[in-house]
Amino acid sequence: MEKMLVKRLNRSEVPTEMTWNLKDLYPSRVEWLVALEMIENELDEAKTFKGSVLSSANHLKKTLLTYESIMLQLIRCGTYVGLRQSEDGTNPQNQSDSLQYSSLNTKVDTTLTFIHSELLNLDEAMLESFIKEENEIGVFKLFLEEIISSKQHKLLPETEEALAALGEVHSAPYRIYETSKAADLEFDSLEDENGKELENSFAMFENLYEFSPNHTVRKNAYESFTKTLNQYKNTYASVYATQVKKEVALSKLRNYKSVTHMLLEDHKVSLDMYHNQLNVIYKELAPHMRKLANLKKKQLGLETLHFYDLKAPLDVKFNPTTTYEEAKDTILKSLEVMGPEYVSIMEKAFNERWIDYSDNVGKSTGAFCSSPYGVHPYILISWQDNMRNAFVLAHELGHAGHFYYANKNQRVVNTRPSMYFVEAPSTFNEMLLGQYLLKQTNDPNMKRWVILQLLGTYYHNFVTHLLEGEFQRRIYELAEKGTSLTATTFCEVKGNVLKEFWGDSVEIDEGASLTWMRQPHYYMGLYPYTYSAGLTASTAISRRIESEGQPVIDAWIEVLKAGGSKKPEELLKMAGVDLTTSAPIKEAVEYVGSLVNELESLF
Repeated sequence: MEKMLVKRLNRSEVPTEMTWNLKDLYPSRVEWLVALEMIENELDEAKTFKGSVLSSANHLKKTLLTYESIMLQLIRCGTYVGLRQSEDGTNPQNQSDSLQYSSLNTKVDTTLTFIHSELLNLDEAMLESFIKEENEIGVFKLFLEEIISSKQHKLLPETEEALAALGEVHSAPYRIYETSKAADLEFDSLEDENGKELENSFAMFENLYEFSPNHTVRKNAYESFTKTLNQYKNTYASVYATQVKKEVALSKLRNYKSVTHMLLEDHKVSLDMYHNQLNVIYKELAPHMRKLANLKKKQLGLETLHFYDLKAPLDVKFNPTTTYEEAKDTILKSLEVMGPEYVSIMEKAFNERWIDYSDNVGKSTGAFCSSPYGVHPYILISWQDNMRNAFVLAHELGHAGHFYYANKNQRVVNTRPSMYFVEAPSTFNEMLLGQYLLKQTNDPNMKRWVILQLLGTYYHNFVTHLLEGEFQRRIYELAEKGTSLTATTFCEVKGNVLKEFWGDSVEIDEGASLTWMRQPHYYMGLYPYTYSAGLTASTAISRRIESEGQPVIDAWIEVLKAGGSKKPEELLKMAGVDLTTSAPIKEAVEYVGSLVNELESLF
């Protein structure tokens, strides 16, 4: 039988309309290089404030405005090079530029540490008197209050400067992981049931083959995928262990009770809120997910449900595809409930090339939204013609809408809310898409299919990311005890987390225990569990919209505009959700259970 290998495009072969327009950041790389020089020049100006930041209200204002100006330029420069690297990690120029930017970023951190060090001498009374003298300082109040509250964990100015100088070293684990994942990992091709040869890649496995209705394709793609992961597990374990050890060492150096206390500080939430999120879902969602797994096993006619079967379409006979253009129209219609202003932002994203949706060699896997201040958000996704990708795109557009509003209504220091809140606006859009699709049909097949898409959203946030969060929690506990962190350790812990959650409903093999190698989130602090916090909030708010309507929408738009000017707890209370209790989490889990029950009845 003749074999045909489906080839992926190189970046230079991708049609322009499928790529993002980075000229909105800089017309060309030349202007980007000029911007780097401008940052260097402004750094020289910033140095003149050293030793006199708090000498007067006027001096403090000038220091803060210079700091803000440098941050604005740095964000823009960093976004440009980051997006270039994301679109093609194999490009040597992108790799080189990324290192050049990283070096400048470290220089900025090192040079400006004196500002933070001198601001540690600020207290609430002095701050209030300075604001009375210079009103513009009030814009930076939250930023300054956080510095005042962090005093106990700050080190001597010289030590802070030395640590800042090691910025490139501190960010090395993440950079090594991402570079290796984009440029080094090569996967064996695989055969489908007809002997046709198919290429494999990280993006193709995670966006296409895992969702294949064909058992042979799923199995062969999984074996190809995990074979390569297995070859790199010791290297990746060494990289990840370095990341964890670095964080533990810094937490001790800064006198935190634990590394978890340190990592949660940026989230601006309590330890109880963190543990609640993990404990309730890990324990109470498991029975619902096992029920779903058993339903899938029965419907697919499988003797054993393997890990690679978990994302297989449950309804093989009814699995409509959707093109990018069709998904665009559906998403825009589903978001009309948010009002014309919000929809116009979404239309800009499509019409003004905010979205890069090709799949090409060297492109980052997964999807993300980057939102540089003063420009507009950018979205990366490797589009496949399935409805799951429509939900992913709606998710990223939720981030885009959020930061478009926040950037328009806040100064740069107040745009980003804590990580704990950041996934609420994105998952909220997924909920609206699901609700819209359910209202559009009375066809049991279609209804069943939409429920499966909604469950895909909960699976992604309440299972995939939640189990990552549980894995992290256990790894940090082991690290605090001084346990050796090796590939064996990571695989054992990940395997145990999966086995405890799925019980005997899913076969957890050695390949499944390598899942810790698949996500960059482990290099971003305690990021994974926050997905479930966001979806808990968006579940509550989207369901309130169904019953209460416009007032809830109006409140939510105000929350989006508030950006990071309030703590997550306050932002959510503006929208009528209290996540200091476990009630909203339990309600969200119960809602997932009701979806599983409804799905079962439809079969």
